Amino acid sequence: MFLDQFHDSAEGAIRISARQASRFAKEVAGDYNPIHDEDAKRFCVPGDLLFALVLAYQGVSERMQFIFQGMVGADVPLSIVARDDTVLDVVDHAGKTYLRVERSGCINREPDFIEAFVRRYVAFSGKNFPHYMKPLMAEKKVMFNPDRPLVIYDSMGFELDMLDARELDMELASASMDVAGKRGESRLHFRITAGGQSVGSGSKKLVISGLREYDEERLQEFIAEFTRRKQAYEAAL
Repeated sequence: MFLDQFHDSAEGAIRISARQASRFAKEVAGDYNPIHDEDAKRFCVPGDLLFALVLAYQGVSERMQFIFQGMVGADVPLSIVARDDTVLDVVDHAGKTYLRVERSGCINREPDFIEAFVRRYVAFSGKNFPHYMKPLMAEKKVMFNPDRPLVIYDSMGFELDMLDARELDMELASASMDVAGKRGESRLHFRITAGGQSVGSGSKKLVISGLREYDEERLQEFIAEFTRRKQAYEAAL
């Protein structure tokens, strides 16, 4: 599978190194969140990589909901456990759950379809910042702490009307943010299309902690550094 380079599987366990996770974030998702840098102090595996691995090993169901329950560090041995036909858990050897997946409907296990679906979704998902979040923060007049941005992937879900679509694409349908003190919840709703025809929909929820008053100049500095890091990484490939 195309995800082989982004994880290792042996003795019944899935392991993701910091380098593998960082490469997936940048090269597949276009996600340059510093928390996914392999030398980050608070490093964690991208939620989109866990999402992708679940689909790669378990297939794409017509209806799926992903609830993230903890951040995965580097080289943690993981297993995907089927609780029943409708619930999957991504757990470590101690039984701690990092991701719960609820699913229903028919399942497509075709590798080409799964790869296309994963690639389109994570490309969409990787545009959280600055594409989708900056306008929301400007509207609400709040922003994350640029010295310590803490944006947590809370959950996502989707429904598909057909499981054999080709020419898949995903685009933002609407976005909103609710603010309560220093905490914000952002919801991104997206359309799933095939050849320009709607074949499904989904939504993603992000939690932003440590909100502060919006500062356009400071945020533009953060975006400039974000862009510099992205360009430097791509130039080195």
